[in-house]
Amino acid sequence: MIDFINKTLSKLFGNKADRDLKELVPVVSQIKEAEVTITQLNDDQLREKTSEFKKRIQDYIVATVEERISINDQIEKNPTMEMGTKEDLYRRIDELQKEENSKIEEILNEILPEAFGVVRETARRFSANSEIRVKATQHDRDLSVKKSYIKISGDDAIYSNTWMAAGNSVTWNMIHYDVQLIGGSVLHQGKIAEMATGEGKTLVATLPIYLNALAGKGVHIVTVNDYLAKRDSEWNGTIFEFLGLTVDCIDKHQPNSDERKKAYLSDITYGTNNEFGFDYLRDNMARSPLDMVQRGHHFAIVDEVDSALIDDARTPLIISGPTPKGDSHEFFALKPRIENLVSTQRNYINTVIADAKKKIAEGKENEAGLPLLRAFRGLPRNKALIKFLSEQGVRALLQKPKITICRISNVKCIKLMLNFILLLMRRITLLNLQKKVSI
Repeated sequence: MIDFINKTLSKLFGNKADRDLKELVPVVSQIKEAEVTITQLNDDQLREKTSEFKKRIQDYIVATVEERISINDQIEKNPTMEMGTKEDLYRRIDELQKEENSKIEEILNEILPEAFGVVRETARRFSANSEIRVKATQHDRDLSVKKSYIKISGDDAIYSNTWMAAGNSVTWNMIHYDVQLIGGSVLHQGKIAEMATGEGKTLVATLPIYLNALAGKGVHIVTVNDYLAKRDSEWNGTIFEFLGLTVDCIDKHQPNSDERKKAYLSDITYGTNNEFGFDYLRDNMARSPLDMVQRGHHFAIVDEVDSALIDDARTPLIISGPTPKGDSHEFFALKPRIENLVSTQRNYINTVIADAKKKIAEGKENEAGLPLLRAFRGLPRNKALIKFLSEQGVRALLQKPKITICRISNVKCIKLMLNFILLLMRRITLLNLQKKVSI
């Protein structure tokens, strides 16, 4: 009956996935409308859209940001401020922070069609041209020093559509499909987008990454292994860098280093879930804000989210300090001694088992119990012992010395208790005599 009702409701109203899809279809139409104008821009004008988007975001939140900064200055300049007043101001700062985040989300949703259109048009131009020549900026000049596929020729920067990613030469030949635009919208909304292998998860992610990086508060791309983190940062990085954003990967740098701190200051930061987690733990242990590497968390995309948040989450991140002697350990000195000790014990237990078998064969079963117990305590997983104990009546012999030892132990305990009681009674009698004498 319940199944029938569910099927009927699904036919009338559709399931949750269908309803969500219907809400996202108009977004694709808005992106295509924005692309009509975007495709007419030259390469320099296309790149300038990033600065335009950033200005629109800053203009939208400027009042909130200025009020927050003003309150912070007020607190710093008045160290003798009453605690009640200071708490009210801090409460107001928290409210302004929430308001700022809410406004950023509003303006990003407004910019989304154009931003997605810019990324798709950039991908299309890199796919259609082996080189793209644009007016060189300082950002381009800095990149050309580190990356061979970006060259400076006079006042121009020349971007090649072939570059190195994870040690392999790749030529950009990908353009976003309409369904991938929907996937990008889903990720921007903070929802989980399930895509099969080969459907272009890496390409889909470029859309919300670019959009949320425009806020200037950083975007984290969390992957499950360092190879994917390094590869994707280099594979997609050129598209973002062409549009004026900075990209880095924390797995390329040592923990607590200036390079890693700089990586977190990039617009887009790739890394593994473990490295992000350990950096977060180290920052919580830092004694000064200057020792912290991460900045405030704004937006993150988690690749293979089921693995990162469910499977890997079963293994806790445990942070610890280095050993005092570094690589100088006593392991190699103790290893041969321990091996010799284990070997000696194994040989002794084999001798004890042979002795027990001999006594049983001679009919001295009462004497065989103690060697069996000694062997069981010394090497309980010995294969020869396990096989021998599985024979009929042998395990019963093992129990007899156990019971005897328990009886002896109990007798000792009873004797000790009686001796303690007797000693206590003597002390009490002695105290009573002393009192009588003093009287």
